Amino acid sequence: MADDATQQPPTASKRGAKVLSALAILAALGAGTAGFAVAWFERIPFSGHSDHAASASAHQPLPDIAFVPIDAITIPLGEAGGHQMLRLGAQLEVAPAQATNVAHLMPRILDVINTYLRAVDVAELEDRAALVRIRAHLLRRIKIVTGDDGVHDLLITEFLLN
Repeated sequence: MADDATQQPPTASKRGAKVLSALAILAALGAGTAGFAVAWFERIPFSGHSDHAASASAHQPLPDIAFVPIDAITIPLGEAGGHQMLRLGAQLEVAPAQATNVAHLMPRILDVINTYLRAVDVAELEDRAALVRIRAHLLRRIKIVTGDDGVHDLLITEFLLN
């Protein structure tokens, strides 16, 4: 008799609760998928109208800039007998009027870059955030050489630790 009481089939309210919770989970998954799709595709054009012309007029023209390349630099790291090397390639973002002045100062810029990178510890270079710090330090030092108006930004195009 005790076995019959414990093995009764689930009642309708228990089955309804299971179905309701399964439907709630499916609805939440569907809403999440729809939200992801909207975020991924930014917007879904439901009508035949295109906002391409409106968005094209919203873009601002780019400021006049020029890029002065810095030749790739290879620097030995660590002790004299070590075989680790750092290879750095970069571009300087400058105003077009300053491009020739900055190019004329390139030997001093290369000296500043070499001096700084030789002083950086190998363990610091292996850190994931090292590139951001190195870029900021190099840009500050380059601005000291060229003047604050000379260089707007330093763009790292190659950073290889071997």
